[in-house]
Amino acid sequence: MGGYVFRGRLISVRVRQTPRGPREVVEHPGAAAVLVLDRQGRVLVVRQPREAAGKALWEIPAGKLEPGETPEEAARRELLEETGLAANNLVPLGAIYPTPGYSNEVIHLFLAQGVAGGAEARAEISQVRYLAPRELRVLAQAGEGDGKTLAALALLKLRDQSGQEL
Repeated sequence: MGGYVFRGRLISVRVRQTPRGPREVVEHPGAAAVLVLDRQGRVLVVRQPREAAGKALWEIPAGKLEPGETPEEAARRELLEETGLAANNLVPLGAIYPTPGYSNEVIHLFLAQGVAGGAEARAEISQVRYLAPRELRVLAQAGEGDGKTLAALALLKLRDQSGQEL
């Protein structure tokens, strides 16, 4: 037993043989996400409808990698498409596997520096706003949190504590 059992526009599912038996693996092209902070340290978030969650969530701008696109190119494109903002510089914060138990998806996280433009909702985004990190923590405690947003904030905090410059 093995091979693809589903091929879709965004994901494919393959059954792989492992020493523990067959395992389904969701194959995803990967994604990029951008953390934008204002002068008060608030996080730019967008309200995005998420079918799998059954509701719209507040999260940092993000999207899947297009064929041949680098994670930085995807991050710049998504930031512009979703908010109208452009960043002079994107600092890599790291990459995460959001659900490694069943998916190979990797999300590349970036910190935007030198952001220009006026933040406005675009594409599928219904709202754009800045939230304090504590407000994002409250959302997460209420089951409204987005993993990549929280991971980006955690990686930024670890970066700050290590003494590296932003």
